[in-house]
Amino acid sequence: MKRFRNIFGHIWAAWGLLVFAITCCIVFIPILLTNLIAEPKGTAIFRSISNVWMRVYLTLIGCRLVVKGKENFKKGETYVVVCNHNSFMDVPLTTPFIPGANRTIAKKSISKVPVFGPIYTRGSVLVERSSDESRRRSYELMRQTLALGLHMVIYPEGTRNRTRDPLKPFYDGAFKLAVESKKQIIPTLLFNTRKVLPADKGFYMEPHRLEMHFLAPIPTEGRSVKEVKEQAFKTMWEYYQPACS
Repeated sequence: MKRFRNIFGHIWAAWGLLVFAITCCIVFIPILLTNLIAEPKGTAIFRSISNVWMRVYLTLIGCRLVVKGKENFKKGETYVVVCNHNSFMDVPLTTPFIPGANRTIAKKSISKVPVFGPIYTRGSVLVERSSDESRRRSYELMRQTLALGLHMVIYPEGTRNRTRDPLKPFYDGAFKLAVESKKQIIPTLLFNTRKVLPADKGFYMEPHRLEMHFLAPIPTEGRSVKEVKEQAFKTMWEYYQPACS
């Protein structure tokens, strides 16, 4: 049974890659054209396109998505959205389904991938983590993103969580950004992305029900970075375990 499952996982990964490549080519030109539209409308249209794209893609790979807590986003408000990070599935899942236009912090190296790279760049604030100058520049770009009225999506664990714990320790960046910009935090939890694209199995994919839960906003005004970070971590940790049971 285990051998059959592994064979199926490799075949399904090939199917997933093929579908992703084909659909990526279909949306490539429409997405690039959104660069010609003034912000924040350009990013809003880009996110609408990517939402349709990902709905089609998830259906074709057998992954039903359930989203809860969209009512926590209030009209006219801009948020720093912090999300757990378990899989390469997280970014294409998270940003298209966040209520409202948004950008995400992302690795600069992926922007060099043919065809997908320009799409990835369109919705991101790129950072090269090994460069202090790049990190400073990306921080300023994130401030500008919020000033435009776009949500900023950040994975405060930094890299994928390969541990058995619900979360890895958080870095300060997302919370410093929120406190200095006086924006509320929306804690966000993804479930089962690790089952679809496991970090330890290489070229492997399985269809599975996915969930994304937006939690109540965390206020930041008049609070320290440490206080806000600790509240976000505690809130997400305590929510994660009962939701998985």
